[in-house]
Amino acid sequence: MIEHEKWIKAHLSKRHGERKDALKRGHGFGNRFFAEQIWWNLMGHFAGLHPEYEVTDWRGRPYFVDFMWILGSLRFVIEIMDYGSHGTDRSKYRLDLNRGLYLQSQDCHVITISLDEMKENPTFVLAMVRSILAQYLAATGGGDGTSWRKYLKIERELMRLAIRNHRIISPSRAAEELEIHKQTAIKYCQGLVDKGKFRAIPSGVSGKIYNYEYIGSVQSIDLV
Repeated sequence: MIEHEKWIKAHLSKRHGERKDALKRGHGFGNRFFAEQIWWNLMGHFAGLHPEYEVTDWRGRPYFVDFMWILGSLRFVIEIMDYGSHGTDRSKYRLDLNRGLYLQSQDCHVITISLDEMKENPTFVLAMVRSILAQYLAATGGGDGTSWRKYLKIERELMRLAIRNHRIISPSRAAEELEIHKQTAIKYCQGLVDKGKFRAIPSGVSGKIYNYEYIGSVQSIDLV
């Protein structure tokens, strides 16, 4: 992936010594997979995401986490865990858990992802990461510091509701679930048709519209 390579090269060009070696050594298959298949599909950019980021543990000893996402004053550590990296080494397993616990005590959000699950069920991992980060993205208007938001909150809620109902949504039901007026639901459903996210479904001979179909991607950042 070209954007991934450019991102890694940019970080390598800014690092020296052990920090540079750690990136060369540590950014392997699992980390690449997360960056390209999970993060890129969620964000569409790598702004604010730092690979093999140096932190210190409770003893003051430095070590490198797989990723650090920095959003203003917020810090998110993302660790990709491979079962084989621990094996029967209980000491390493314990140390890793203690480090994660310590980072959380320092107001750092820690997201731990199974490499096996990510390879076998990337859709699930993507959905979970999106859910965890959604409130922070919503509060800032975009992880890269720019406003990428194209849709109003009610429009995003309508799209998510449609996805939960096999992509089909009726304004009547949406009005009940979202506690809004039916005409308001119709208005925004029609707006999503104009924006290319919904398709109106004509009913019977009359051709009246009672339902809409979501035709966007279920992994779209527009849903956040």
